[in-house]
Order: sequence, then structure tokens, then C-alpha cells
Amino acid sequence: MSALFNFQSLLTVVLLLICTCTYLRSIFPSILDRNKTGLAGTFWKCARIGERKSPYVAFCCVVMAVNLLFWS
Repeated sequence: MSALFNFQSLLTVVLLLICTCTYLRSIFPSILDRNKTGLAGTFWKCARIGERKSPYVAFCCVVMAVNLLFWS
């Protein structure tokens, strides 16, 4: 089943995208900072969400991990 049709998988993909973009921006900031518009700007926006909303993103990651470990 595709992640587009399964809501839990879609949330997992979005959380992984946010966490990955935030991590890559912390290691290589120039890669994401030069592309702030267009399709590549989506990754810059995900990195900004991960930086500014990090307690909420971390809480969602923990909830998703518990959900995947114990209830799937």
C-alpha cells in the first residue's frame, strides 16, 4: 500500500522528511539555504519547521515510535 493512502505511513514519511532536512541543514547549511523557492524550497521549509518546532516534532516522533512498536 502506498503512503498516500495510509494516513499513518504518510505521517511517518512527513516526520522523517522534517527530521532529515533539519539534520542535513545542521551539517551542510549552504545546501538548503540557497534554495528557498520552488520544489527545493520544500526541503528548506521542512528544515525550518524542524528547527522552530523541535519540541513538538520530537514529541510526535516519540509518539509515532511508540505507536509503531506497540500497536502496529
